[in-house]
Amino acid sequence: MNKKDCFHLGRIAKLHGFKGEVSLFLDVTNPEDYVSLDAIFIDLDDYLTPFFIESFKLKNKGFAAMKLEGVTDENAAKLLLRKEVYLPAQILPELEGLNFYDHEVVGFAVIDEKAGNVGVIEQVVDLKVNPLLQITKDGKEILIPLLKDLVKKVDRKKKELHILAPEGLIDLYLEL
Repeated sequence: MNKKDCFHLGRIAKLHGFKGEVSLFLDVTNPEDYVSLDAIFIDLDDYLTPFFIESFKLKNKGFAAMKLEGVTDENAAKLLLRKEVYLPAQILPELEGLNFYDHEVVGFAVIDEKAGNVGVIEQVVDLKVNPLLQITKDGKEILIPLLKDLVKKVDRKKKELHILAPEGLIDLYLEL
């Protein structure tokens, strides 16, 4: 399994008890969508390694207590700390219209109704209070809040995200 065929689910944050359980931070919009997982891929030295899940209990604030097969004690669990967790992108249902997955639009061109071509999406910074589109144009970083009604069109074939940014926001970045 290659990272390009996967999406980032989260990160193993800390130990949960002393019998090999870990606490997984779910870096996704709806953690509830993942409570029935039976396997994950963990990035171990740039290799996505499959692990089967024995138990998965959703906790508060996007964390889950997780027990993995073969991880039977604290020492084995410590080897997984701060490791990134992935799932195959093919398990996600395709979205339509203005809905998109954060990882799906990375690399898309951003076209603003007034400013034209703004640049390319480097990542969607998933802050709970204010998610941001991180865009690069001519070596400059542009951050645009993903406000309600910002996105006007998602063109998956052309890999374009059409927006209407708040007045003057893009100019502020390009004038610096």
